Amino acid sequence: MEQSLYEQLVMATQVNYQQYFGVYASGKTPVALTAREPLPYDQQLDVFAKKINEADHIIVGGASGLSAAGGGDFYYEDNASFRKYFGKFAEKYGMKGAFAGMKYPFKTREEYWGYLATFLYTTQHAEVRKPYKDLQAILQGKDYFILTTNQDTQAIKAFPEEKVAQIQGDHRFFQCSNSCTDEVYDAVEPVEEMVKAMGDDTKIPTELIPKCPHCGSELFPWVRGYGNFLEGTRYREEYQKISDDINNNLHDKKILFIELGVGRMTPMFIQEPFWALTHTLNGAYDIMVNRDYQFLPQQIEDKGQAIKGDIDKVLDDVRKRLEQ
Repeated sequence: MEQSLYEQLVMATQVNYQQYFGVYASGKTPVALTAREPLPYDQQLDVFAKKINEADHIIVGGASGLSAAGGGDFYYEDNASFRKYFGKFAEKYGMKGAFAGMKYPFKTREEYWGYLATFLYTTQHAEVRKPYKDLQAILQGKDYFILTTNQDTQAIKAFPEEKVAQIQGDHRFFQCSNSCTDEVYDAVEPVEEMVKAMGDDTKIPTELIPKCPHCGSELFPWVRGYGNFLEGTRYREEYQKISDDINNNLHDKKILFIELGVGRMTPMFIQEPFWALTHTLNGAYDIMVNRDYQFLPQQIEDKGQAIKGDIDKVLDDVRKRLEQ
């Protein structure tokens, strides 16, 4: 099947990632960066607000740093957030962070699913976090689209689903671990049942382990990283949404790309396609916000702004500027 426009961009940057994996893994980029000194923070915010006001269309790329900035920071650390949601597992198994729990060698599938159900329930039922609320305010009245690699459902809680593409999966759905079918299945109700049945224990009843109705294999979340990620109909629909949005706005005079929290593990899904589009499209501009990195490619040094800072603070400050 022919790849959509945005998937073609991602595939092209995958080659770069594989060739320079060591560079990315060390927290760097093989892309030539500008030698210019970044503007002072206040001036960067002025540019950010000005570009939002001027934009005919805005495409936001939200990565893991966006959710982490709002309190979704329990993935890699044994911190207060992790203890709040996963305390009984931390105490019993000594795990340090939610992703560590995903790799823990549980002795039974009932224990594994007890943890996984807790993880999914936490994200499925989390309230919309502050950075997303600030983003709602910033985009109010604008023509926009949201692309995200986050699977935590924050984006589709904050914005209409037709304006969001979740290209790395979605915690609301299960898939067959054997990929015997193109279908994805509701995960919200089964997860609620598991958590309720588990109570204060750390394992679920055997009969609640979800199974594929076609082949009987276990299901797992429709999320890249659990196994054979299903790149089927729903996957293609998500890529088609962002591709259609770009195609529909190619001729806008001013397109603003906003990168929020793109790390070094997955630059090929948001960052490098945004850089390529910004370079190619007349009138395009890219605002990059990241807590740890300040990468402004030399190729788009006149068409971009890299802001190194806490995403929560940056979005709050920009929102206040726009409301003045």
